[in-house]
Amino acid sequence: MGQGDATSMDVDLRAIISAFRRNLLWVCLIVGGALVAGALFTVLVVPQYVATSRVLVELESEQIIEGAETLPTAAYQDADRFLQTQIDIIRSRSLARRVVEQENLSESEEFFASQGAELPSEGDLPEGVNAERALPEFREEVAIDILQENLNVTLPLDSRIISVSFRSADPQLAATISNAMAESYIASNLSRKFDSSAYARDYLGQQLADARAKLEQSERDLNQYSRAAGLIRVTGQGQNADQETTLSITNDALQQINEAASLATARRIAAQQSWESISNQPLMAIPQVLQNNAVQSLLAEKSQAESALAAERSRHLEDHPNVKALEARVAEIDAQIDAVARSIKSSVELQYESALEQENVISGQVDSLRSAALDEQDRGVQYNVLKRVAETDRALYNTLLTRFNELNATAGASSNNVSLVDLAETPREPSYPNPLINMIIALLGGVVAASGFVFLRDHFDDVIRSPDDVERKLGVSLLGLVPKTIEETPEEELEDPKSPMSEAYRSLLTNIRYSSANGIPETIAITSSQPGEGKTTTSHELARGIAELGRSTLLIDADLRRPTLHKRTGDLEREGFTTILAGENRFENVVFPSGEPNLHYMTALPIPPNPAALFVSERFDQLLEEMRGKYDCIVFDAPPVLGLADATTLAAHVDALLMVIDSSSANRGAIKASLRRLSLVKTNLIGAVLTKFDARKLGGEYEYYAADYYTYESTKKD
Repeated sequence: MGQGDATSMDVDLRAIISAFRRNLLWVCLIVGGALVAGALFTVLVVPQYVATSRVLVELESEQIIEGAETLPTAAYQDADRFLQTQIDIIRSRSLARRVVEQENLSESEEFFASQGAELPSEGDLPEGVNAERALPEFREEVAIDILQENLNVTLPLDSRIISVSFRSADPQLAATISNAMAESYIASNLSRKFDSSAYARDYLGQQLADARAKLEQSERDLNQYSRAAGLIRVTGQGQNADQETTLSITNDALQQINEAASLATARRIAAQQSWESISNQPLMAIPQVLQNNAVQSLLAEKSQAESALAAERSRHLEDHPNVKALEARVAEIDAQIDAVARSIKSSVELQYESALEQENVISGQVDSLRSAALDEQDRGVQYNVLKRVAETDRALYNTLLTRFNELNATAGASSNNVSLVDLAETPREPSYPNPLINMIIALLGGVVAASGFVFLRDHFDDVIRSPDDVERKLGVSLLGLVPKTIEETPEEELEDPKSPMSEAYRSLLTNIRYSSANGIPETIAITSSQPGEGKTTTSHELARGIAELGRSTLLIDADLRRPTLHKRTGDLEREGFTTILAGENRFENVVFPSGEPNLHYMTALPIPPNPAALFVSERFDQLLEEMRGKYDCIVFDAPPVLGLADATTLAAHVDALLMVIDSSSANRGAIKASLRRLSLVKTNLIGAVLTKFDARKLGGEYEYYAADYYTYESTKKD
C-alpha cells in the first residue's frame, strides 16, 4: 500500500470528537432512549429459567466380553468429530420427539403456556383436514419445534461432559425437560447399540445362509469334477487334518514305472557291456567260460587224459588202441568244453537281448503313463480353480459363523459409554433477563446507533465549517481563514491592525502573493456564491493590503445590483463604474482617492436596469486595458455567482478570482454550483477564503486556533 493510501485510511480522532460535539444533543437523546428501552424491556419481559443437566460421553465403553462392541469406536484423533456428533444427536428431532411422547408435552397446556405459546386447536388446522387424526400429530410437531427452539446443548473445550439446558418460564418444567432429554439420550444410545447388534445378527444370519449355500454348491461342483476327472480327494492327517490333497493313481504308477525303467536301462547297459566285451573274443578267452566250474572240471579231466595219452604214446605207437582211445577221450573232452563255452557265451548274449527287450517294453509304458499324467494335470487346473472357490467359500463361511456365534454370545451384554453426571435442579432465580447485561447491551446499542447517526449526518452534511472542508468537499485551495469578529462590526475590529481579523487578511494577502509565479495578479475579482458571506469586506481589506505594499491599487465596486462602496465612503451621489461602462463619463471623473496612500475607489452608481449587458460590451474590455496602464492592481468587488450572470462574465476578463465562503452558513451544494458555473468560462480560480470562522464550535484541533486568537486578544486589551 502506498503512502497516499495509508494517509487516506488514518482515523482523525479530532474530527470524530468534533462531530460528536456538534451532535451532542442527538447523541444524548439516542443513548438515553436506548437505556430507557433496555429498562422497559427488562421490566416487561417474562422471566426465563434455565435448568442444566450434564452427561459424560466416553470414546469407548467398557467391554463386558472381549470383542462385544459392534459399533466402531472413535479414534482419539477423531474425538472432536465424535463428540460433535453426539451433540447433534441430542439436538436431533427424533430425540425431541421421544421426550415429547414420553412426557406427553403435546397435550400439556402448561408446557405451551410456559413457552409463551397456546395449545394448538382445530382452528389452527387447514380447512378440509380431519381434525381427529391430524390434530394430535400437529400438536406433537409444534411441541417438538418449541422444545428444539428452547434447547441448548454445549460442550466446553477440553472436556467430554455435555451440558443439556432447557429454557422455560416454569422452573420446574425446565428441570424436568432437561433431565428427560439427558435420560432419553442415554437410553437411546444404549438402544441404538442393541438395535445395531440385533441388526448385525440378522444381517450375519442372512449372510451365513448365503455362504452355506455357496459352500455346498462349490463342494458339490468339486466332487462332481473330481469324479469325472478320475481324481481321488484325500483328507490330510495329523496337523494337516484341515487340509485336503488329491490322490493320483497315474502319477504313482508313472513314478513306479520310471524307477523300473531306470533299473531296466541299467541292466541293459550292464548286459550290453558284458556282451560287447566277449562277442569277438575266443571262447576260451572269455572270463565267464574260464570261471565256469564245468569248464574247469572238463579242463582238469582233459589234463589227466592228455597225461595218460602222453604216457601211452611213450609205450605204444600211434595205432595202439590205448593211444587211439585216449585221443578219442581228449577230443570228446574238447568237444564238451567247446559246447559249454558256447553255451556260456550264448547265455550272455541272451541276457543282453532280454535286458534290451525289457527296457523297450518299460519305456513304452513310461511314454503311455506320461501322456496320461499330462492329461491329468490339464484336468487338475480346473480342479484347482474349483478347489480355490470351495476354500474361499469355506473361509467366508467360517468367518461369518465365528462372528455370528460371538454376537449370539454377547447379545444383551452391551455397556453404555454415556453416563449421567448431574441431574438438573429446579432453578431458583431466572437467568433471563439480566438487568445489568441488558443495560450494558442497551448502552452499547445506543452508542453504536448514535455513532451511526453522527457518521451519516456528518457524511451527508454539505455545510462548509472548517478549513479541511474547503479542500476535502470542494477541492479548492484554502488561501485564508478569517475568524468570526469579536467586536460588533468587522470594521471596528479591522481598525486595530493587531486584531485576529487584521492578521488573517494580511495572511491572505501573503498567500495570494505566493500562489503563482507572477505574484499578485494585476486584476483580481472577489466573489461568493451568495450575498452576505463577507466578499465586500474581503475586497476592501485585500485592496488596502496591496496598497500598503506600495502598489497603486484601484478598488472597484462591481456589484451593479447591490452596490455598497458609496455607503462606506458616505458619498451617496458619486457616479462610478456604471457610467463608464455605459460610455457616459470618463475614467478620471469617477475615480477618487480613498484617503490612504496608493488606494483609489470607484463606486457602482448609478444602478443600471440591465447590469449583465454592460459587462459584455466592448467598452468593458477597453476600460480594463486603460485601468491596467494606470494601476498596478485592480480589485473588483464582484456580485454573487448564483442567480446572476454578472460574476461569471466579470470572472472571464480578470486574471484571477478569489471565492469567499461563509463558514457559518456556507452550503456545499451552492458553492459547487457556483464553481461549475465559473469553470464554464475557464476562469482562473486561485483559491478560497473562509470567513466568520468560529473555532470554539468545532473543537478538536481548532481549539488551539481559538486559544491563540483569544490569548492574542487578551494581550491586546491589556
